[in-house]
Amino acid sequence: MDTSIPSTHANLEAAFGGESMANRKYLFFADVAKRLGNDQLARLFRDTANQETEHAFAHFRLLHPELVVNDPERLDPAARAAILARCLELAIEGETYEYTTMYPEFAARARIDKDGAAVAAFEEQVAESQDHAQIFQRAARNFGLLAPIEQHHAERYGVALDALRGRGVAGEADEAATGLWICKVCSMIYDPAVGDPDSGIAAGTRFEDIPADWICPICGARKASFIPYREPALKAA
Repeated sequence: MDTSIPSTHANLEAAFGGESMANRKYLFFADVAKRLGNDQLARLFRDTANQETEHAFAHFRLLHPELVVNDPERLDPAARAAILARCLELAIEGETYEYTTMYPEFAARARIDKDGAAVAAFEEQVAESQDHAQIFQRAARNFGLLAPIEQHHAERYGVALDALRGRGVAGEADEAATGLWICKVCSMIYDPAVGDPDSGIAAGTRFEDIPADWICPICGARKASFIPYREPALKAA
């Protein structure tokens, strides 16, 4: 297979995306089946999800042959570091795209759809209009909240990459960022300057002043799951 051919490369990327999506979808279905007491169906979905993962891995190996490790024992430290560095570079690339381009564009699109042509169509059915408006509002909110999460991930990968290259030890800043708190479950970062208006938390509200029954708007974790946010930092070895 010649992955240098643009159409072949694009098809492999699409196949990788499709198999990856199928994996997560089937794991979700497995969770639903388990919650509904059907362990046999849950097991079927999990088994199929694992198979989809193998399919996705096969496609990704073709896309990135530089990451294929057939005999790790024969790799010297430099070769091992190069492969790990490439993994981090790809991770940084993906996370950076998400927080600089993908999620901001999704958020903007959601707002446009809510206030533009979609609203005119919603007027035909009030109930449907209300349902869709809420969906768009949640989408815009979530996409906006996810951007700083992806930035945080990219920064952590960047620090890890520098550490791998021998420039120090990956860690966190000694002092917490003023006012910022991060969810230990999903990495959502609460910024008091923004608040959480959709949950009734006005901009300017300190995290300490948020009601105890407030939950993470991304994953639903309790307030107790948040800790003071410390920026990723490279420290001296």
